[in-house]
Amino acid sequence: MQYFDSLKEVVASYLPPKQVELIQDAYLFAKNAHDGQFRCSGEPYITHPVAVATNLAEMRLDYETIIAALLHDTIEDTPVTFQDITNKFGKHVAILVEGVSKLDKLKFRNRQEAQAENFRKMVLAMTEDVRVILIKLADRTHNMRTLCALRPDKRRRIAKETLEIYAPLAHRLGIHHIKTELEILGFTAMHPNRAKVIEKVIKTARNKRKELIQRILSEIKQRLLDAYIDAKVTGIEKNIYVIYQKMKLREQQFHSIMDIYTFRIVVKDVDACYRVLGLVHNLYKPRLYRFKDYIAIPKANGYQSLHSSLIGPHGTPVEVQIRTEDMDQMAEMGVAAHWAYNEKDELNTTTQIKAQRWMQSLLELQQSVGNSFEFIENVKSDLFPKEIYVFTPKGRIVQLPEGATAVDLAYAVHSDIGYQCIGAIVDRKPYPLSQPLSSGQTVEIITSPEGQPNANWLNFVVSAKAKSRIRHALKTLKREDAIELGRRLLNLSLVKSGGISGLSSSQKDRVVELTKLSNFDDVLAEIGLGNIMSHFIVKGLEHKSLLPNKAEPNKTLVITGSEGILVTFAKCCHPIPNDPIIGHVSPEKGLTVHHEFCQNITGYQHNPDKYISLKWASNISQLFVAEIWVDILNTQGSLAHILSIINDENTHLQWLNTEEKDRQIYTIILQIEVKDTQQLNELIRKMSLQPDVVSVTRNIN
Repeated sequence: MQYFDSLKEVVASYLPPKQVELIQDAYLFAKNAHDGQFRCSGEPYITHPVAVATNLAEMRLDYETIIAALLHDTIEDTPVTFQDITNKFGKHVAILVEGVSKLDKLKFRNRQEAQAENFRKMVLAMTEDVRVILIKLADRTHNMRTLCALRPDKRRRIAKETLEIYAPLAHRLGIHHIKTELEILGFTAMHPNRAKVIEKVIKTARNKRKELIQRILSEIKQRLLDAYIDAKVTGIEKNIYVIYQKMKLREQQFHSIMDIYTFRIVVKDVDACYRVLGLVHNLYKPRLYRFKDYIAIPKANGYQSLHSSLIGPHGTPVEVQIRTEDMDQMAEMGVAAHWAYNEKDELNTTTQIKAQRWMQSLLELQQSVGNSFEFIENVKSDLFPKEIYVFTPKGRIVQLPEGATAVDLAYAVHSDIGYQCIGAIVDRKPYPLSQPLSSGQTVEIITSPEGQPNANWLNFVVSAKAKSRIRHALKTLKREDAIELGRRLLNLSLVKSGGISGLSSSQKDRVVELTKLSNFDDVLAEIGLGNIMSHFIVKGLEHKSLLPNKAEPNKTLVITGSEGILVTFAKCCHPIPNDPIIGHVSPEKGLTVHHEFCQNITGYQHNPDKYISLKWASNISQLFVAEIWVDILNTQGSLAHILSIINDENTHLQWLNTEEKDRQIYTIILQIEVKDTQQLNELIRKMSLQPDVVSVTRNIN
């Protein structure tokens, strides 16, 4: 029992005697299972699971977590099975142990892939019970503390993995003390010389600035005392890895990084937090744009605090964190706080639910990407980026990475909304899909059943989920649509010679040879994508006298409206069925349909290589967007009359905007989904008959 005594002392301080007995049974079970096994340092193997369990006991975690920590390597490294653990300690413990177990028994092509697969399995397990990751983090912490027993190359590999995956995971789940320890141990193992240099300079700075730190502490304490606010004020030194990251980010030498201290003020309640904020802002001048209210809008991991950066004595930057005692415990423990044992055995699940949602999003991500390394890269970028917070129209707060757009939000809410996204309204005004969002904005996503992902979105989305879902959709849609559109375009160019079906095998081989592609489908796909013009193919065949008749490249292509992502309808003129239309072919967008009188294609007759004659199919059932401008008198109820006509005509309003012309008249810009020009003209006629309507015009420019 020599190794168990220290653990027993910790668990006995907060768990009932019956549970301590169960933990002792688990220790004896694990000791017996690992008998004869030793660590690289030469110590008996049992010292490792005991140390992991002690880490978790110091966080006051429940007895099941402590037992699972003691047994976490038994399934992997000993003859013990899942069923053995279930029989002895129950199914919950067995599931935790299995979740933590590595997959060494499976055969991988290389160690790197095994690491990726291990992490993937861990994420799957986390979605069932978050305690799996708490055990895994404690396991990694002890391994990092004893890293010196390993070879230098192995030390660096494990340290890199710790900094890239495990420290951000601890941060994501809000477990600050584990995150800090993993960062320091990982950085010291990865860059020992840099760590020594930074530690040395911090020590010098600490000695030089001792008086200044004491002065700031005293001034803050005195100001709070004068206001009769009971508070605990401490100066906290940032860890060497955080300082190193800041130096890298700002490309600065150490002497210019002044803010190595954070001043933390812990008070009794939320009201006191905001009062203290006012007092410190009176004491020192706040720095512009350097205030964050994580109490009103908590971070995704449940962290709450007020952060402000101030200018202190002699121009010194002073960073303050203001929080309650509960918030302080949450900042240290995060998700783990909700498995901490208490006598009533009541668990607050808010943070558990947040953590669970995040893990579920990781699970969805790994299902949509085929390869472990792509998954790991996506996860690393999604673990803990700088964040913005936006609101949905119903008031739900959605956390997104910095730089996220409306398309990122659409995919964050639901993949189907992402797929059908066609526009966005931000703070009640139309907003470009490609423009980054800012914290505090209210964002409404406009969807359409006909909407489809656009390849251009990949140029501006930033979240891993949006990128992987868009790529996945484009892979399945783009080639099929491109081949079908290419077939129709080439058939059109070959209309006089019987179309593609009139080509012989040797003629098709000639086309493939001319284009230097692999097969005829590839040729059709390139034509559909706009990378090759169909009449160039025809000319190439004519040049070798392979066609029986001269082809006419400018025949009319029929548009059905259901061609897929490579046929788009121009936003400048909004063509609808029965309009005269022209097609513009480009490598970026494929075929774009314009109204024949659109100003953007004026003079198209002089550039036949890029334009193609189009006409509408006779049996189109889907709806198309038209834009109309209504000049209306500024009277009560005038807008309501217009909206009621739209509703009566069974048309769909997609969005509207208003612009004031003068005091009496304002313009309403409406985008409406209609069947054809006949329905639109009837709508315009009915609007024109309204007494408060001055004019109604359709915009095709």
